[in-house]
Amino acid sequence: MARKIFRRTQWLGQDAGFLGRSADPWFLNAEITPSGYRVGEINLPDGLAIERVESRRALGEQIARRLAFLDHDATSSALDSQTRQAFDLLRSSEARTAFRLEEEPDAVHDRYGRTPIGQGCLFARRLVEAGVRLVQVNWYRGVDEPPTFPVWDTHADETNRLKDVLVPPTDRALAALIADLNGRGMLDETLVVCMAEFGRTPQLIGGGRSHWGAVFSVAMAGGGVRGGQVYGASDRYAAYPKEGRVTPEDLHATILHQLGIDPHLEIFDNLGRPHPASRGEVVQAIL
Repeated sequence: MARKIFRRTQWLGQDAGFLGRSADPWFLNAEITPSGYRVGEINLPDGLAIERVESRRALGEQIARRLAFLDHDATSSALDSQTRQAFDLLRSSEARTAFRLEEEPDAVHDRYGRTPIGQGCLFARRLVEAGVRLVQVNWYRGVDEPPTFPVWDTHADETNRLKDVLVPPTDRALAALIADLNGRGMLDETLVVCMAEFGRTPQLIGGGRSHWGAVFSVAMAGGGVRGGQVYGASDRYAAYPKEGRVTPEDLHATILHQLGIDPHLEIFDNLGRPHPASRGEVVQAIL
């Protein structure tokens, strides 16, 4: 029987928008294989040596010189810059080292958990250690997910899904990441945020819970956030905020503030129109 493979999806909203392609994040598809954690975008295919990559780069530069008129096109210039950056990463021993999870001891892999989320968090720590300023780890739809209501979309069998599949690897990975960052003296300057885009309904509906945006929780650690506290509370049904209400805009403003970015900074689009970096207020009580 054929096994259906679900491609990890790049959901809308993860690019740089009107800031342009040159500011887009580098989206990586990583997977656990029998030989270890593999990142296709940084690992060269079997049989392709770095010398051949260099030859391709040189050929590309020759073509670009013959098509110099394209330099007047802002879009092509941005893409060319990204191409050069990609080649630099492939040639950089420092960059390639950051991607080598196999250099981590077995005990570290086990502490994070040999799961996609566990190895993803370990990967994130190595990238931050190498100087990457922003890393996002997504929980993607793997091959072992059910065909309906996969991953955290717990519309059915929620109790068992949370207990047996979703919570244990998440808890393990986050605990290891925070402890690891703290042990390496990096937690104070690294903000860890664990969140989704909404919560779930207060009541079970047919064995699961549907989408619910009125109230949900976000976990934050490091980066100037005081540990060991719970801010805000819902009503007795976990349906609506009771006190300490924080809007998505407030969360956004707080994250920007902790990253050293003025939440009220104005950003101008291609038409010269101003846009505030955030429309919320910093939640000072948690800092």
